[in-house]
Amino acid sequence: MMAATADKTVTRGTPAVSFEFFPPNDDGMEQLLWESIQRLAPLQPRFVSVTYGADGSTRERTHNVVARILRETALTPAPHLTCVGAPAGEILDIARGYWDMGVRHLVALRGDMPPGQSTYRPHPEGFAYAVDLVRGLHSVGNFDISVAAYPEVHPEAPSAKFDLDNLRAKVDAGASRAITQFFFDTDVFLRFRDQCAAAGIDAGIVPGILPITRFPHMLKFAKRCGTSVPDWLVHRFDGLEDDPETRRLIAASCAIEQVKRLEQNGVTEFHFYTLNRAELTVAICHALGVRAPAGRAAAIGI
Repeated sequence: MMAATADKTVTRGTPAVSFEFFPPNDDGMEQLLWESIQRLAPLQPRFVSVTYGADGSTRERTHNVVARILRETALTPAPHLTCVGAPAGEILDIARGYWDMGVRHLVALRGDMPPGQSTYRPHPEGFAYAVDLVRGLHSVGNFDISVAAYPEVHPEAPSAKFDLDNLRAKVDAGASRAITQFFFDTDVFLRFRDQCAAAGIDAGIVPGILPITRFPHMLKFAKRCGTSVPDWLVHRFDGLEDDPETRRLIAASCAIEQVKRLEQNGVTEFHFYTLNRAELTVAICHALGVRAPAGRAAAIGI
């Protein structure tokens, strides 16, 4: 087991990557999404996930993005499915529809509570939690299923042990890998990885990387999901509110430092929360050695 507190350089091949997108809600955002997909596709990600809004609010738009990815690209889509807001039979029908489309990868989540709901309440006829959803999805087909993990503990979990036991249950139910919530303190992830290994969790623990596009929005999101923001990171972005060019340079620098240190500690796969924007993710992947094969970028007009 690798100690979280000391770097140990590990020489490996090019890391595997995956990207997350969200379904657009207007024409401008749709154009940005597809420009980003075109820009990122030549990097040959293992899969691209497409999010699913609270209580299934983006269900149709998620489906449309997945269908277009299948129709127009060589990418492997991994749509999100959640427990919230629908009976189990309805969710399994969606999964069957995806299977019939040729989708073999899914991301199974409990899902966010709908606006105005302060306490999570499972649908009376639905899957209560992600572990139940994972089991249900395997009754439809042999999906490759990713689930969520929380290096700094899920905000609603009563303890770190409870959260870790829940992750182990999801893996035991058939999850192939766990993708973490974003984090900025690399030691937090390394300690969590060690804890997973000690708990007998044998699935891959993939770090979720968030390139910072808008610092104030990131702070709000981090507070909501329990992610700590180190003082050094706040200091780096201080005073850049009206300087977008420097913000982008700092954001790329911070993320590249993060992924390179993770790579030095044996991490071989990364998941990027792109926010439907390609520039920072392309730069970070380039630093990792994840680059388009010769001729691929030019072929699509990049």
